[in-house]
Formats: sequence, C-alpha cells, structure tokens
Amino acid sequence: MQQGIYEEIISQLIQKKILDLDNQRFYIGTKTLDSEEAAIYLSRYLNKVIYFAINNLKAEKRLDVGITLVNDIIRLVRDRFKLGEQDLNLLDVQGKLLTAIIDKTTCSYPDVAEYLKAITPYTRLTQSELFTGSNQSISLESEMKREIASSDEVCILVSFIKWTGLRGLQDDFLQFTESGKKLRVITTSYIGATDLKAVQFLAGLKNTEVKISYNNSNERLHAKAYLFLRKTGFDTGYIGSSNISHSALNRGLEWNIKITQAEIGHVIDKFHKTFETYWESSEFETFQLGVDDEKLSRSLKQQKFGKSLDLTELRKCEPFWYQKEILDKLLIERNVHNRWKNLIVAATGTGKTMISAFDYRRFKNENSHARLLYVAHRKEILQQAQKTFKDVLQDYNFGQLWVDGLEPDNYDFLFASNMTLKNRVNDLPLADDYYDYIIIDEVHHVSASSYRPILNRFKPKILVGLTATPERMDGEDILPDFCNAIAAEIRLPEALNQRLLCPFQYFGVSDNIDLSRVSWENGKYNVAELTCVYTESDERVRLIINALDRYLTDIHSVRALCFCASIDHAKYMAMKFSLVGLKADVLLGDTHDRTGIRKQLERKEINYLFVVDVFNEGVDIPSVDTVLFLRPTESLTVFLQQLGRGLRLHENKQCLTVLDFVGNARAEYNFESRFRAMIGRSNMSIKEEIEEGFVHLPLGCTIVLEKQAQSHILNNIKSYVSFNKNMILARIRNFKNETNLPLTLSNFLKITHIPFRRIYNWDNKSWVTLCMDAGVLDLQELLFMKELSRAVRKKWLSADSYSYFSFLHELAVKRFLVKEEELSTEETLMATMFYYDMWQDAGTFNSLQEMFDALADVPLLIDEMIDIFTLLCDSVQALEIPLLIDFPCPLRVHGRYTREQIQVALGKSTLTKKSSGREGVERNKEFNVEAMFVDLNKTERDYSPTTMYNDYALSETLFHWQSQNSANEESSVGTAYISEQNRMLLFVREQKKDEYNNTMGYIFLGEVTYVSHYGNRPMNIRWKLKTPMPALLWDFAGKLAVG
Repeated sequence: MQQGIYEEIISQLIQKKILDLDNQRFYIGTKTLDSEEAAIYLSRYLNKVIYFAINNLKAEKRLDVGITLVNDIIRLVRDRFKLGEQDLNLLDVQGKLLTAIIDKTTCSYPDVAEYLKAITPYTRLTQSELFTGSNQSISLESEMKREIASSDEVCILVSFIKWTGLRGLQDDFLQFTESGKKLRVITTSYIGATDLKAVQFLAGLKNTEVKISYNNSNERLHAKAYLFLRKTGFDTGYIGSSNISHSALNRGLEWNIKITQAEIGHVIDKFHKTFETYWESSEFETFQLGVDDEKLSRSLKQQKFGKSLDLTELRKCEPFWYQKEILDKLLIERNVHNRWKNLIVAATGTGKTMISAFDYRRFKNENSHARLLYVAHRKEILQQAQKTFKDVLQDYNFGQLWVDGLEPDNYDFLFASNMTLKNRVNDLPLADDYYDYIIIDEVHHVSASSYRPILNRFKPKILVGLTATPERMDGEDILPDFCNAIAAEIRLPEALNQRLLCPFQYFGVSDNIDLSRVSWENGKYNVAELTCVYTESDERVRLIINALDRYLTDIHSVRALCFCASIDHAKYMAMKFSLVGLKADVLLGDTHDRTGIRKQLERKEINYLFVVDVFNEGVDIPSVDTVLFLRPTESLTVFLQQLGRGLRLHENKQCLTVLDFVGNARAEYNFESRFRAMIGRSNMSIKEEIEEGFVHLPLGCTIVLEKQAQSHILNNIKSYVSFNKNMILARIRNFKNETNLPLTLSNFLKITHIPFRRIYNWDNKSWVTLCMDAGVLDLQELLFMKELSRAVRKKWLSADSYSYFSFLHELAVKRFLVKEEELSTEETLMATMFYYDMWQDAGTFNSLQEMFDALADVPLLIDEMIDIFTLLCDSVQALEIPLLIDFPCPLRVHGRYTREQIQVALGKSTLTKKSSGREGVERNKEFNVEAMFVDLNKTERDYSPTTMYNDYALSETLFHWQSQNSANEESSVGTAYISEQNRMLLFVREQKKDEYNNTMGYIFLGEVTYVSHYGNRPMNIRWKLKTPMPALLWDFAGKLAVG
C-alpha cells in the first residue's frame, strides 16, 4: 500500500495488507467509524463495489445483469430490515431513465419534446461539471438560461450585479417570474459595483425579492453562487467566480463548478441552508422599489468613491449576537444574582461603549426618565461616547459635555470628565440618587483620588464599569466596587471572528530554561528567581534573536512589545538587543518621556520596547505588530491583556506575530486556560486541539508549536489534573494556616481560588471524602457520598437552572425535614428530578418521603449540599422565562437540563419507573406533548459535512430540524407535525460531550410551532420559536449565519 493519508473504510483485503506491513517501521492510523456517519461510509463503499462489478461486464450485459444485481440487493435489504415496498422498491426491468412529466393540457408549447430539449441543461441534472471559460466550454450564460427555465425556484447570491450581465437574462427572469415561480436575490453595495438599474429591474419583477447588504466594512460578501431548486428533487447549483456581469457570464476566464443534488447532495443542502440563514439575517435588508432607491444610490456612490459609510444613516443600530450575549449576562447579574454594579471587560476597540449604550437604551425603555452620567478621563473618549449614544438611541440631541470649559445647561444626560466632576461634585445641587445609570469608562482608574469622590457622591440604580484591564499591577483591586465579580467579558475568539481585532499568528518557541526549578509562591513564580535564570547567561538571548530571525520578515522593521519578568530583566534584554544592533529601549513605570518613546516605536526608531507593567497607557499603541512573551504569565487575565496590546486594528497591520518562549514549566502553571481563551468554545479538549493542530481557531488566526514546546505543554496539561488532587489535599491540610475561617467548601474555594469543578474531578470523591483523605476529618465512610460526587460531576455541572437549584438549596437548608404531601406538583417533580440526579435507577426508595428521611440522617452530606447549591445558584448563566403551558411542568425556558431531568419534568419518568427513551424525540400522549432533543454537532469529535447542517438556527426565532428517517408527510408522525396535533417542545445542546468528557445538558428553547417543511424520510421542518433563543446558544446554533 502507498504511504500517505487515507479516509477509507477497512475491508478484509486492506486489513490483510495492513497486517503484512512492518509495524515497527510503519505507523498505521485508524479510528472507529462514528455511528452518525456509518450509513454514508458503508453505502459509499457498496456503491464502489456495485460500480466495479457492473462496469467489469461486457457492455451489452451491463444493463440487464446490473438491474438484476441491484434488485437482488434491494430484496436482501428489504427482508433483512423488514422494510416495505414504499421504502425500497425494485427497478423496472426495462432499464429506462425518467426525464420529464409534463401536463400537456397546461403546456404552452405544442411540441413538448422540443420544449424539453430547450429547457434541459446540456450538462444534465445529475452530474457535476466545471466551467472554465475556455473556447471549448459551454457558455455559462446559455446554461443558466436552461437552468432558470427548468427550475421552480431560483436563489442568487452575488457581490454585485451589472446591467450588462442582467440584460442577457432579463427575458428569462421575466418569463420565469411571470409563470408564478419564485426568485430571490442577495447582493451588496460593495465598492459601488452594482448597477442601481439592475436592482430596480429585479425588484420590479413579480414573485421576486431582493436583499442588500450595506455593511461592507465588516461583512464583505464575496460569494458568487446560483441555486436552482426543482420540485422533482433534482436541484443544481453553481459556485465560483462569476458575478452577474457580461464578461463574467460569457467571456472572462472565470471558473465555476456545477454541483448536483444527485451527486453531492450535502453541498447543495448546505448551499440552500446557508442562503436561507442569510435571508433571515438582519444584515441583508429588503429592497423595496420606489422606497429604497435613494438609500441604495447613496450607498453605491459612497462605496464607489471610497467614502466610509455611516451605517447609522441607513438603519437603526442593533446589537450583534455577541453583544446580545453580554446584554443577557448583565440581565442575569441583576435579575438573578441581584448585582447592580456591573464590570464589563473587553479589549480596546471591541465595542464596550456600544454595549453600555444598548444596555442603557433597554433600561431607558423601561424607565423613560432614566438619567445618565458617563464619566471618562479624556475629552475624545467623552465625545466618541456621546456620538455612540446618539446613534444607538437615534436621538441626535442626546446628552451634553462637561469637560475642558464646556458647561452643560442640563444635568440629565451628562458626559463629564472625572477631573471636572471631582472639582465640582460637592457643589452640585443634586440628590444622591439623581442619576439612575452611571458609566465609568476606563474604570481601572477608579482607585485614583479623582474617581473616588464621584462614587461616594452618587447612588445610582445601575453602575457600569468599562475596562480592558481589570487586574492592576499596583495591587489596587477594582472588583470590590462591582460586587466582587466581572459581570461580562467579550471573549477573544468572538472579537476576532467579528473582525474587531487583528488576527494573530502565535508561535510557541522552545525555550532552554527549566522553570520547574523556580519557586512557586502565592500562585506565581518567584520574580527574583525568574530574573536570575533569565539574565545569568547570554545563551537565551541568542535563542530569542534566532527565533526572531526565523519567524519575522525583517527583524529591523517591526514594532514589538516585549514582556519581561522584572525591571532588571527588561533593562538586561534592552541592553543585549542594542549590543547586537537592534533598536531597543525600556518603558518603565517611572519613565518620564513616555509619549516620546511611544512615538519612536510608532516611527520604528525603536523596534523592540521592553516592558513589565502592561497596565499603563504608554503601551497602548495600535501599530504594534509583534508581541514577545519573554516570561511566563500566570494570570490568564494578564496574559489576555498583554496579548490584547498587539491586537488593535491598524491600517498597515495584517496580523499580529506572537512569539511565546515555552520552557519546562512547573506543574502548577496552567497552559490549558490560555489556549482555551485563544480558541474559544469547541467540542475538543485542549490536549486534542494541540494534537490535531488547532482546528477551531478564530478566523484568520494560527497557532504553531515547535516540537519541544509542544512536548512541554502536553506534559504540563497531562500532569495538571493529577497534580491538582495532590495540591488540593495539601491546601486542605494547610487551610488553618492561611485563614481563621472555618474549613468549609465555600470558604476553601474563596481562599484558594481553585475552580469548583476541580473538587469533583474524580470518581467517588466529594468535598467531605477529600477532607477525609487529607486527614482533617476522622470519619468512617458516609452514606451517599459516591452518589453526591456523581450528581455534581454528571448532572448539576451539566445543568443551569436557578429555579431548580434554588429549590434544591431550600430542601438542603431545611435539612430535608419536609413532608412530601406538602409539596406542590411542580416541587414534587423537581424532587423526583433530584432523585434521578443522585440515583440512576428507579426503586431505590419507595417514596420521596423515604428519600428525605434517609438524607436527613447524614448532616455532613447536607452541609456539603448547602455549599454546592449556593455555588451553583451563584454561577447560573441562564435567564429563565416561565413556560406557559396547561400542565404542571417545573422546566423554565432557557434553563439547561439533563435528559433524565427533562424526562421526569414531562412525566415520562417517575419514582417507580424510569423512561427508556433514548431517541431524538419523546412523546407523552397524556399531555399531548412531544419533546425534540437536538445535538447541534452530531459526531463526537470530527467535522462532518454530511451531518452537521441537519439541525441549526436560521435566526433567533426560526429553527431547522430534521426528523427521524421514517417520517414523511403522509405518515401519522409527519401529519401530526404539519397539523400541529402535539405541542412541540425543543431542547438543544451544543454536542453530546463537553470538553471534560461529561454529557452535556439541553437548553430548553420552549414551545415551537410549525412553519413549513420539505423532503421526506427524513422531513426537514422549519419551526418558529415562541421565545427567541438566548445569544449564548446562537453562537453554536447559527452555524451558517453571517459572521
């Protein structure tokens, strides 16, 4: 067998060849076939076998013998799986192809055969073709005319439309739409290339809709794609380089591939589904002839002549999905956790001010007289903030400035400098609660004397702090002013995918320093020892310069920020770089000419600026194109802030180059969290991401690890879990030396900052049993501790429901001294959900009362439960909405639940009988309700183009769902869906397993109603959500969405 990569199911012959290979010499890569893709791979293999067998016959025998062979296979399959003729029917022995069914009584053409010849594509309906614009190729325009004439619906997605290209097809489109068939077109005003006349012509056709994207700065639509849908199922599409222009369709060297439903149906399906998702996106606005002509004309002119287009002139400002996620989190902080002082953390340039404006708009809509105070330390920030609020509120008279001598004549909506307020705040004749909503921009300055009088003076209903740097090197902590919590963060991958930040190329460079010998104190390396190992030899300097030469285009033409361990380390590096002819300097906390040094870096008079303190504005330089991590950064927040200094967008910067020098780290050092922060949410562990080559990075980003650096990182990740247990036991033993607080789970987590999940990271280990292992509790084995450990790890960490967790907390606080008969119906159901969280099977107790009594006898178990449910309630991320339904149900819309919890809530599992349902749907005939369980990612780990687009969101209120394979519109199940005989409830999760390999819970999206469907066996159904899905899920569910 040839060396190389394969994706082939292993036959007996291949297996024999593999066994003949020298396994000492050859690596044989195999993996188990995923059950979700089994049908695809097995049928593909059988197709090859049948093709080979028939094609190997003499030409005159191929048809007859082939039909007999295929019919024999069909009979075998039908008998084996007990299928009917409607599922698998035999081929007719005549061996003919059906080419058309035309109603002659309504056909306008007397010669139907000639008509069919005129409308049938030359390239046929079942085979793909590549159009290259060569002399021998069929004209794309002529083939499109036939595609249009033979279609029932046409969908077009192009960057621009020229009248010269459209006029060659105008009669075809006119005849097509006049016959009652549907035409939909999406295009843009990008670079002003579209002709207004072309859009006006299309918008004037019957049964035609046109949508335009005016947002060309962020979402440049470059697609050129045409989809031709037919009720017969023989859909075709064209994807390539041709917009609608004369040269592109007729004479340009354009490449376009024709795809067919018959040959590569999953690509046609993705095309169709992506188009439908774009169609539902607010990014594309409907063009109404006679209404939007001037708007499009203005946009085309502005684009054509290179003027930036202010989108607020064209439409009302609305938050993007990632901003909605932040807004949702703010609501959760206030309405669930009762925290009304909220800190928002995000890199500079990612839209913090815009989010605060949207949040204020929501608050003002509910409180029409809500007064606003916006505080910042620079006039430019205040002016930009005021403009943002004007745009979001669509009120261009909103607010007044109070800075640099500008005096307001009204205090209601004030944008004021901190220094002005500090000097005048005590003279203001305003009540303490005059302002309802106060925003402090760049709130990391809040500990300064100029801000404290403002916070002390006013008591708003809502206080919002905005910053990119919540951790300060001067030791001051801003969290106490914000309920000791970061309310929301714009995660790095989301900002990169939205093109708010510059993409990065991250190189993990193998370092020659062994950091395992450096002391670890208070969660950090000892700085003095770090400085010593980094400055004791020039060998590391040579290693760093060699890496620069290897990865940078020109080491003498960069703007690099270089983060060092200490002042002495920074001075040492600057000196060494200067000695080898590199232009280097140091920026320290006491540097006087900070502005001058910054300008030198911008002009490349300095190429390498060595710094220690990232938190000064002197290193906020958008043109920085290179970041060097010359020391390990223990804090994830600090690492992201340092990285963020290079991620600012700049006109002359395509990407940020990051060189991170990775040595052998101590086991306490956590590489995993920094890579997760750069990658974002995925269905792989970080170990798998590294081994697979980082397949889930943000758009335009790269991570490359040198061999030894990768080895250091993987070894660190592998040792981190086992180290954690030993560390936790040691910290438990030493707890009495760290604090006077009593040793409880909540106190331990508060003092040690160990993640809650880590405590329950091992089978059969709870907090109490860990304390026993550490020797601080001298007890015999307690009842139900194994069950509790499993419930935390497998159930409660997979759920997210304040209503459920608060009920369990109440039970524990009452020490389970409750009477079953006093519970409401919903409470009884939640208690039964709790039973299945703890015990997997029915019948462990005969009643809930018996369970309560048993638990009440284990006080240490109850103490631990109280702490667990307090922590779970405090970390809830779901903003629950009541479910309006006419039977008792404890579930709340947007809560996250395990399948077993849902089965209890819907009456399918009781204390005496557990539901056996494992399929994608579950029905309760008594309540006339059906639950749909959806995994957005079907396969466990791999990207699967054939299954990943079966279930997805078209918008926040529309969901595409694929039924069971047996469902069709004529079956009882299909009829029930279409006629809405059952109330349909939708439960969705991102994938089966999370990054910790635990089964994920489902987010409850509430009741849905039927909109439309297409296809049979399976049916593809579009459901309408009564409640828009949360922004947190849209990130996963909107797989085909813009951005």
